[in-house]
Amino acid sequence: MSGNSFGKIFRLSTFGESHGKAIGGIIDGCPAGIDLQESDIQKELDRRRPGQSNITTDRKESDSVQLLSGVFEGKTTGTPIGFLIPNKDQKSKDYSNIKNVFRPSHADYTYQVKYGIRDYKGGGRASARETANWVVGGSVAQKVLGFSGIEISSYVSQVGSISMLNGSIFYDDLSIDASSVRCPELSFAKKMVALIEACKASGDSLGGKISVVIRNVIPGLGRPVFSKLSADLSHALFSINAVKAVEIGIGANAAQETGAEQNDGFIFEEGKVTTSTNNSGGIQGGISNGSDILISLTFKPPATILQKQQTVSEAGEKAEFQAVGRHDPCVVPRAVPIVKAMCAMVLADHILLKRTDKI
Repeated sequence: MSGNSFGKIFRLSTFGESHGKAIGGIIDGCPAGIDLQESDIQKELDRRRPGQSNITTDRKESDSVQLLSGVFEGKTTGTPIGFLIPNKDQKSKDYSNIKNVFRPSHADYTYQVKYGIRDYKGGGRASARETANWVVGGSVAQKVLGFSGIEISSYVSQVGSISMLNGSIFYDDLSIDASSVRCPELSFAKKMVALIEACKASGDSLGGKISVVIRNVIPGLGRPVFSKLSADLSHALFSINAVKAVEIGIGANAAQETGAEQNDGFIFEEGKVTTSTNNSGGIQGGISNGSDILISLTFKPPATILQKQQTVSEAGEKAEFQAVGRHDPCVVPRAVPIVKAMCAMVLADHILLKRTDKI
């Protein structure tokens, strides 16, 4: 199986399965001399880990990262950063009932038909457990971004039918983490939590949206034609489990307006060229223009629900399936640090690429 590496210069390669002994990876291309401690990474992993609240899965994983190489006396050495995250709380018996059937809307059938073999315990490489590796890579990438002053805000802006009024405001992590659902507007957060709890009680699941605001972006990140910043961000974000749509700037609403309504006029302000509006979401021609990058991601409801569903077995026979075990009724609260991590790795990669674009 290929497709386990991500990035051009700042590059993450990962390994491991949901119910294996461990997951982990190698981060290549990180510059030398950057302050890095395991605690820096652990802070972001703690935001992603399961078992955080009553609206997430009950699986108990400390997600304790172990740095194996690439760091000496608290600083990166420029060599590959190897890391490991042991799995502690696997309950493989919870998946014995799906050994020979295909779960609706999961990767069971597609993996089986492509490879002729699949790890049915927790979904193997298709499991969202893999995303813990991405959070490690993103934590290191954020250290790289720190030298450019780039900051990323990622938060839940919608759960089911409950939506914030404005998803293009920059919020700090303290405000975002003030609620278990990671919506910084607490009046909406309370309603979201109640909706998730009710859905969980009925054995069903919910989708939602995550908004991203990236500020202090330097202009000139991205390359035409097939390495546009917008294309690479979309590639990274569509790699996240359950993402069904990625919108940048005005997004899908662009179809409803005229060019006169949505064009961003240029102005000269505070000694630099900027735009009077930001319908482009900070990216024009696939290259950052220095304005805030605005992104919205839509997540589908988790495919694992505790209600009975119709499916078929590997032999093609009709079967009835009902999930057991511990699952997220809505993935967006735990996806917030994953989204932030993927954006950070893309931006770090493009900052390093920009160094090679001209003398």
